[in-house]
Amino acid sequence: MLTVAPPDAFELRTNGTFEALMWALSRPGDSRDMPEAGLAPVIEALVDLECAVFADAPDLRAEVAATGALLVDDFSQADHVFLSSLEGLEARLASLRCGSALYPDDGATLVAVARHGTGPRLRLSGPGIDGVTEISLGVSPGFWALRDMLCAYPEGFDVFFVDGRSVIGIPRSTKVEVL
Repeated sequence: MLTVAPPDAFELRTNGTFEALMWALSRPGDSRDMPEAGLAPVIEALVDLECAVFADAPDLRAEVAATGALLVDDFSQADHVFLSSLEGLEARLASLRCGSALYPDDGATLVAVARHGTGPRLRLSGPGIDGVTEISLGVSPGFWALRDMLCAYPEGFDVFFVDGRSVIGIPRSTKVEVL
């Protein structure tokens, strides 16, 4: 008889976080709740030994180190970039990996803290969206202009915006218009 141990609290939390992230990415613009607030649970759910990761805060770097992933100091080397703020980073964000036409999955994943329901109004369209949807995110219009310049689908990078326990995902296939 095969017996399987029930999941512990860590496994339940990371599975719940991963599920929220995947639903957020598959339904761009929809807010999903994670079991716990912040970027640390996202690190636990997405990062493993095979990842190269940039994190801007010491506590996030410690979370990454605990996974055994490679910590890097350059956005261009990172599979995942974790930022506690996007303010003033447009020049550095230009070096995010965007994959290629042959290997679009080589694009990075950006995970950043951003207020939901504030800031510029955005119109989203593309796969996973019925027509168009409009949201507000506390992200500067300069970020969206840079993303538009860098992301020629299928190339690009996926983004998760975290606000407490809430996460909004915008995949590279989503067109974003600042209204």
